[in-house]
Formats: sequence, structure tokens, C-alpha cells
Amino acid sequence: MLRNPTGRDRLGLALLLAMLTVLGPLNIDMYLPAFPEISADLGASASQVQASLTSCLIGLAVGQVVIGSVSDARGRRGPLLVCGVLFVLASALCALAPGTLVLILGRFLQGFTAGAGVVLSRAVVRDVFDGAALTRFFALIMVVVAVAPMVAPILGGGVLWLPFTDWRSVFWSLALLGVVIVLVVAARLPETLPAERRIPATLGGSLRAMGALLRDRRYLGYTLVVGLLHGGSFAYVAGTPFVYQDLYGVSPQVFGLLFGVNGVAIILGSAAVGRLGESVGERPLLRLAVVTALAATTVVLGTALLQGPLILLVVPIFVYMTCMGVILTGSFALAMEGQESRAGSAGSLLGALPMLIGAVVAPLVGVDETTAVPMGILLCATSALGLLALVTMTGAPGRETERTSKT
Repeated sequence: MLRNPTGRDRLGLALLLAMLTVLGPLNIDMYLPAFPEISADLGASASQVQASLTSCLIGLAVGQVVIGSVSDARGRRGPLLVCGVLFVLASALCALAPGTLVLILGRFLQGFTAGAGVVLSRAVVRDVFDGAALTRFFALIMVVVAVAPMVAPILGGGVLWLPFTDWRSVFWSLALLGVVIVLVVAARLPETLPAERRIPATLGGSLRAMGALLRDRRYLGYTLVVGLLHGGSFAYVAGTPFVYQDLYGVSPQVFGLLFGVNGVAIILGSAAVGRLGESVGERPLLRLAVVTALAATTVVLGTALLQGPLILLVVPIFVYMTCMGVILTGSFALAMEGQESRAGSAGSLLGALPMLIGAVVAPLVGVDETTAVPMGILLCATSALGLLALVTMTGAPGRETERTSKT
């Protein structure tokens, strides 16, 4: 097994893990442009089609917890291959769905199996890298995570635009992607978790690993930070299409541009951690990002309450999403310290909590469709709770501050 690879080995691993990482975002967002067509073809209401998205998010959360624990006992390569094959079958089930109930079930299974790519890519990073190299490499992966949600709806729209295609073609495309991932993992990814570092493959062993994580106050604090902030950001994802277009009269084209710019914001934040993490320290950067995110969302809430101009939503949301890039990268690096033998379980909770919180937050945005206040409240509240978790649970600065003091 390689440790802290460089050069071509590092690039090859980055490309492979990027492919695994994008499976989750593509699975969530690629079919969004097909919602009206799905509704018309299956005779379903908009809320029924929306339920398929919620089931996918729940599947992603549950899948990461289950598969992460299994991988700590069985290794990373085997579960990835099995889940890759099952993802192909789940995508085919969605493509062949005769009604919304089968689609909702298929989307849950898609999310569950796609969770393997999300959680095990993080576990592999922790298996292979440590120290500052871990932070820099994960920052690189987070750039891919930021780009994927921007590209996914465009890809889905492109599939629908092609002759002789319909919404089912989007799911056949995802099935094809699953086949490619299985082949690449089989050919290029060695096992990264040696047998001597694995946790016994028993229910008791898995429960003990999860119990140890939940008793680790510092780990739990960073998990809550990323869970609350990232999960809360689904209020932005679910709310801005309505707020920008219906309340402020923005065209779909301008909305797409504004949404894409915020993807760039995440990239900037992730890149800042990768560049400054070693000299400044991950924890100071994370603390600054969470405080700034709370300030930005307070402006969003104030603008919503006062029905202020669009610019007072667009700018603070851009700042908020830049902070999100810092938070996603910094929280991972700090939470995964000392989690070598249970990196799969640790990564699963880091990935699952935002999905669960997002599944709760997204529908709440539509409580009152005449105002942006629900979106503002949810963004501000989750940011405030994230700051509270950071201050009260993460303890004294860790190795990143010690490393900074030595430079």
C-alpha cells in the first residue's frame, strides 16, 4: 500500500477517487431537469417526484453509515466493487420504474449504493495520507465535489436534449457510469486497509467502533460542525430557485449563472485550506469560516425580513458558500485525526449527517412560499448551532496549531 504517494501515483489516485466522489452529487442532481417530464409520464404530483429526491438523500446517509462500518472490517476494495454492481442494478430499476413507488424505492437503493463511493473515497484518503498531505489531497477532492453539482444538471439536461431520449435515459446514463467505476476500481485500486488494521467483522465490533466515535467529543464536535453547516446549505439549494425566480423575477438563465458562481465559491474555500492549512492551521481557518458563515447568513435573514434588494442575498450567499468550502475540507481533516483503524466508520458519520439534516431542512424552505424568511432562518440557525458545536465540543487546537508554531 502506498503512503503519501507523489507524482503520477498521486494524480492517478486523485482521478480515481474523484470518480468515486462525484457519484453522490451526480446521483442527486443529474435528474433534476427531468422532474416535469417524470411527473407527466408517471402521472405523479410534484411532491411525489420530490419524494424520490428525499429517499435518495436518506439512502446516501444510511448507506454511508452501513458501508463505512463494513469497510472497516472487510477492507475498501471489496465493498466498493459490490456496491458498484448494485448501483448499476438500482439505476436500471429507476430507468424501468412503472410508477412513483418503484422510482422512490430505486432512488433509495441508488443513494444507498452511491454512498459507498462517497464514504470509501474518504476512507481511502485517510488510509493513504496523513498530516498536511491529507489536508492538501482532500482539498483537491473537494474541488471535484464543488464542481459536480454544477455540472450534474447540465449533463442531465444534455441527455434530455439528445434525440430519442427521455427521463429514463438519465438513469441509464448513471448505470453506464456505474459500470465504468466498477471496471476502473477492479483494475486500478489496490486494497488500502491492511488486515492487521481492520476491526473484527462482528456486529459488536461495529457497534464498539461507532460507540467510540460517539464518545470522542472532539470528533463529534467537528462532525456536528460539518453536518449542521453542510446540511443547512440544502436550504439554499432548495430555496434559491423559488426565491430568485419567483420573488425577484430572475430568469432561469441568470439563476443558473448565480448557482454556478456559488460552486466556484466552494472551490475557492477548499483551495484556501489546501494552500494555507499548513502555515495558518486548519482549526483557525475553520473557526474563521464558521463565524463568517454566521455573519453572512444573518445578512441573508435580515434581507429576507426587510425584503431587501437581490444583491444583499447574492453577495452574502457567495461568502457563505466560500466558507462552506473551508468547512467541508477543514472539518474532515480535523475530525479524521487519529481514526486510522475506523476511518470508514468515521467518514460515514461525516458524510451521513449532512444528508440527514438536508433531508429535514429542504422541505421546510417551502413552509411559506411568499417570502425568503424560512430560507434565511434555516441558514442562520444551522450556522449558529455549528458555531456552538465548534466552540463547546472541539477542545483545544490540535496538531495543526502545534505545526504552525514550529514554522
